[in-house]
Amino acid sequence: MREVVRHIDDQERRARLGVRHALAMPVRDTLAAARAMTCLHATEPASVHLAAWARAAATRGEVDRALYADRSLVKQLAMRRTVFAFPRELLPAVWGSASARVAGQQRRRMATELESSGLADDGDDWVEEHLVLVRRMIEEDGPLSTAEVRRALPGLDARVTRGKGHYQAEVAVASSVLVTLAASGAVLRGANDGGWKLSRPRWTAAEQWLGEAPVPLPEAEGYAALVAAWLRTFGPGTETDLVWWLGSTKAAVRRALTDVEAVPVSLDGGGLGWVLPDDLEPVPDPGPWAALLPSLDPTTMGWEERAFHLGAHAEKVFDRNGNGGPTAWYAGRIVGVWCQQEDGTVDVVLVEDLPSAAREALDAKAAELTAWLDGDVVRSIYLSPLAREHLATLA
Repeated sequence: MREVVRHIDDQERRARLGVRHALAMPVRDTLAAARAMTCLHATEPASVHLAAWARAAATRGEVDRALYADRSLVKQLAMRRTVFAFPRELLPAVWGSASARVAGQQRRRMATELESSGLADDGDDWVEEHLVLVRRMIEEDGPLSTAEVRRALPGLDARVTRGKGHYQAEVAVASSVLVTLAASGAVLRGANDGGWKLSRPRWTAAEQWLGEAPVPLPEAEGYAALVAAWLRTFGPGTETDLVWWLGSTKAAVRRALTDVEAVPVSLDGGGLGWVLPDDLEPVPDPGPWAALLPSLDPTTMGWEERAFHLGAHAEKVFDRNGNGGPTAWYAGRIVGVWCQQEDGTVDVVLVEDLPSAAREALDAKAAELTAWLDGDVVRSIYLSPLAREHLATLA
């Protein structure tokens, strides 16, 4: 264990959050917002646009340009089997580490499901054959939608049972094949046929979408690059935070912390955090700021241990599966949630009493977001319990 070099208290962690996450001091554009956050959550397509609005006042057209015209941001299945929008320069790191891990997990699960469903005697052989087949088809005939892939290969319409109880579902094999290829970096989510709030990607070969596909880094180098980026955005963070965020192992995290020469700091509550060796200077408090962030925003989901910014509000903000809904922030803390009325008006619902200046700042953000949405209503499936309660009172 290396020597603890200083103490970083919760107040400074909140100051770092405000500055590093481009919330107290917005950045110039969508790409800068994504770089500030390492990557933006993209499981729900609208979250990318809302996250860029919160940090760069980006319009929907500007976000679409970064994703689909400039392609400076690329959607990629990665950590925890979640879709993120990565700055293009991070693709070699993520392809060689977190995405490769997910791709391996997906291949193994698909093989097991095929055998248990009686669709294949040798699941591994079936998976390998169809990954090669679908990849070649996309390279030669793509971009293709999922529906077009299924029409071309009717055998992929076969279904397997996934999940249990309330979460049990029949899933087409085509989805598993495409997800595995996407995790590997062989194909990418190209143009989106579904608009800014729906995900209907046209699957595109990486070389066609990017011009020249980057070469994945070796696993250890990839994890080191991701951990360095995460520490720049979220540090200090604990080993537990990193294991959770990466969806990786303690061994991989510890190796990466050593590789980037991270140094330990003590945290309020007695925990041990890590920062980069050139990031030891105190970060001044930027002053009060207000922000409205979308569901699964990287600021909300960046740490597993969230007490310093969440307090005792987890049950009101997060669902039972640990997914954070749209949140309202003030001065580095989650102080409420937000949702929309049927006419598109944004409501902020507080979880605690706040001074009038804080309430006024959040009301101003709600008015800004209402105008930006211009009547569009975003209905996240990860809406917070408190937001659901609020909307029920309006019904």
